[in-house]
Amino acid sequence: MKIFLDDIRDAPDATWTVVRNPNEFSALFAFNFREVTEISFDHDLGFFKYDEEITGYHVLCTLETFYATYPHLTPPKLHVHSANSGARKKMELAIQAIERRAT
Repeated sequence: MKIFLDDIRDAPDATWTVVRNPNEFSALFAFNFREVTEISFDHDLGFFKYDEEITGYHVLCTLETFYATYPHLTPPKLHVHSANSGARKKMELAIQAIERRAT
């Protein structure tokens, strides 16, 4: 399974499952994490919990914690497709941290 997290854009093709917000992502990932082979992230998801914006970066940080907690699991391929260049850099650093733990 390939997951495309983006509140507006459609996936590049029909092989991706589109999720529009962090809650949808969490529910899908929780029940399918063993089948997830690839995830592509947007940063700005237009999603707020109380007064805080929850972004693709927050989702990546949650995944970083998940894979640190379960080091025997191999993370899927992770990509950033966000147009937010500043956020893209910190998201790529989070991906690098996840990948380092996996090796």
